[in-house]
Order: sequence, then C-alpha cells, then structure tokens
Amino acid sequence: MDQNAEILKKAISGSLKIIEQDREREIISRRFGLEGNKETLEQIGEMLSITRERVRQLEKAILIRLRISAEENKIPELAAAEKIIVRNLDEMGRAAKLSNLADKIYGHSTNAAEKTGLYFIATFSNSLTVIDENDKYYAAVAIAKDGSEKEFRSKVDNIVSIIKANKNPMSIDELDDKLNYEHPNQIRAVASVSKLLASLNDLYGLTKWPAVNPKNIRDKIYVVLESKKEPMHFSDIAKEISESNFKRKNVTIQAIHNELIKDSRFVLIGRGIYALSSWGYKKGTVVDIIKDILEKSSEPLSREEIVKRVLKTRKVKETTILLNLQNKKIFKKIDKNSYTLA
Repeated sequence: MDQNAEILKKAISGSLKIIEQDREREIISRRFGLEGNKETLEQIGEMLSITRERVRQLEKAILIRLRISAEENKIPELAAAEKIIVRNLDEMGRAAKLSNLADKIYGHSTNAAEKTGLYFIATFSNSLTVIDENDKYYAAVAIAKDGSEKEFRSKVDNIVSIIKANKNPMSIDELDDKLNYEHPNQIRAVASVSKLLASLNDLYGLTKWPAVNPKNIRDKIYVVLESKKEPMHFSDIAKEISESNFKRKNVTIQAIHNELIKDSRFVLIGRGIYALSSWGYKKGTVVDIIKDILEKSSEPLSREEIVKRVLKTRKVKETTILLNLQNKKIFKKIDKNSYTLA
C-alpha cells in the first residue's frame, strides 16, 4: 500500500478507537461511508431504532469529542495524516475540492471510500476547514488558518459576484487584479469549489456560459475559433477539438462541417475556411460580397480596390473575384478598370 494511504488508514482507525461505544462507532462509520456507502440519518435511525434527530445529535457529539481529542493530542496517528493533507493543500492553493485533493494525495483516481475517509479526518482536524456540499458548493477542504467554512464560502461567493458583474469570462490575471490573494493558485483553488463556475484554458465564467463550459459541438467550434482569433479550415477545427481539454472531444470532421453550415455564428469565407460573424464577416457568395461593397461605395471602384476589399472578408483567389466581376447582369464596367452596379 502507498505510504500516504497507509498513514491515512492508520489515522482513521486510530480516530475510531477513541470512540468507546460500538453504537457510536457504527453511526460515524455509516454516516461517512468508511466501510461502505454513506447512509442518511433516516437509514441509520431505522437500523438502530432511534429517531433521525437522535442520530444527528449523536453524530454532532461524537465529532465534538473527536475534535477535543485531536486538540489534546490523544490521537497519535492523526498528526502525520494532517501533515500530508496540509502539505498537499498548500501546493494546490491552500484549498481544494475533496475529489481533487484525494486524487493528489493517493496518486490515482480515488474511490468513494478513499474520499470519505479523507473527509472524515478533515472534519475534526484543528488544522483543516471542511466545506459541506450543497447546490452551490462542492465538498472541499481548506487550511484552517485561512478561515472558517462561512468565511471560505464568502470568498467563493465574491469570485462568483465579480464574474457575474463582468458578464464575460475572466482570466486568472483579471481576477487577480480585483482580488487580494498571495498567489493566483489560491484564486483557482477557491473558484474550483463553486458549482456555479466553470473554467476552460484558465478562463473562468458561469457554468451556463458556452465559452467556459461548451456542451455541444457548435459551442466547442465557437470556443476554438474565438481562442485562435483567426479563420480556420473545418478539418483544423476538428483537430483542435480532438486535442483540447473539452470533456467530450471525439467528433468527426463531417459532424464539425455539418454544424458549421447550420449555425449563423459561422461564416464560410473560402474553400472549407470559416470565421465568426462577430468578427464582421457576412454570409454570401463572392458576388454578394462585391455587390455589398459597391452598394456602400459612393463612386465606382477600380478592379484592384474591389479585389482588395473582397479579400478582407473572403479567402479566395484573385482570379475568382475577377471572374465574378464579369457578370454583366449585376456589374457594369465604367471604363477599362472601374466597376459599378448594373
């Protein structure tokens, strides 16, 4: 067994030995899922033939006694476990989601028992603060010197408020300018505990924002183009998605092409090359682009000027533009080198 796992296992068993009554040990084991699945107050109450409220009271009293025992150094195995947890938290930004912390300490993707065992130790450790999971926060552990559970949740809420007010995803540097943390890693750590936030490539935003939490192919295409800041061929977009940090990135080139055609945010500007409409590109053929240019011009334009303007919005050959200019039903040649609308 790995050294860290062995130390944590000894800390758990040493802590349970402090609990004298078998019934109380059973309550704690079942509530934290130390030997199986976590159980509710109701389930434990039914098993022991006591009320839900009585189970809650006993659990609270047991954890208080464990905390006192920890303060008085009556759990000799606990100190080594606390040292491991605090050291890893310090490396992660002084706080972490329980799942992330457990994976780092154990060195692999942890199971439920490994996570809950770690959480059990943190619950009564005087060196650690635990954040219980609810609709807004993931279960998390932080270094106690940095504040109570209430204070930590306030830090999370503050970051959420700043991002909401910005109305767009923010980089760590942008958040760092508005917050007072010793290191950007601490901002990452606090933000990771919020269920209201998502991150992608070190950009943080609300979970409902596609830029940081793309849920379908179209959103992923948008994120790729927006991050590259330049038009791309659909095959290159597919490659970027397959090499990205997206949760689901196994997509076919054909699926990418189909979505590019359907979504008005994407504009075909050349053979298989797409850009974002928000960059000023408009849908249409080369003829449509030339017509638009001439309609906006107060005077006829030279062939060279038309080519120059078309190439700003289309990735096509110059000969393609000149060929389309020969459409006499739409364009009228004024002299040897100038054109207007017919």
